[in-house]
Amino acid sequence: MKIKQSIRYDSERSSQFTKEVVSRPGGEMIQACIQCGTCSGVCPLSNYMDRTPRQIIYLAREGFGDEVLHSRTIWMCTSCYACSVECPRGIKITDAMYALKRMAIERGTYPRRFPIPVLARTFFAMVRRNGRTNESQLAAILFLKTNWLQLLNNARLGLDLIRTGRFSMFKWERIEGRAELNAILSDDGKPE
Repeated sequence: MKIKQSIRYDSERSSQFTKEVVSRPGGEMIQACIQCGTCSGVCPLSNYMDRTPRQIIYLAREGFGDEVLHSRTIWMCTSCYACSVECPRGIKITDAMYALKRMAIERGTYPRRFPIPVLARTFFAMVRRNGRTNESQLAAILFLKTNWLQLLNNARLGLDLIRTGRFSMFKWERIEGRAELNAILSDDGKPE
């Protein structure tokens, strides 16, 4: 993928964005980045990203939030942790990518019909509602929201899995103590 180069203006920066990233778990160390490029060199997907991990860290550190949160790079991270292992400064780059993903989901700036943020939101909503997920429902919702033709392409596989008892579309399992789980998952620590 060709990396789009553009001129960035000081007026596009937001020190508040940088402060927010640094305040989140995973983003604490981005200010320590020395821009050596090791993360980008070891990333197995950096050739397919619109921005390399090094560039994302730089842009986040400098406060270019719109560019960071609209980048596909944060969604392409496979969580292999190669960047974090090799970073000479000990920055947990994969964790920073997770922090940026959470920010993008909260602000609704993720690419539409891109499966990863849709999966994350749907997964979290199911856990909040039931305390667990139903994989077949999760897959069906994911396909319906991102690419319903894929659902048709996988219908035979889905039916075979349902027929053999591997998936259940109608099994609504819920855990006990969902209120306590919601208290853990909520921002203020109180049940919703």
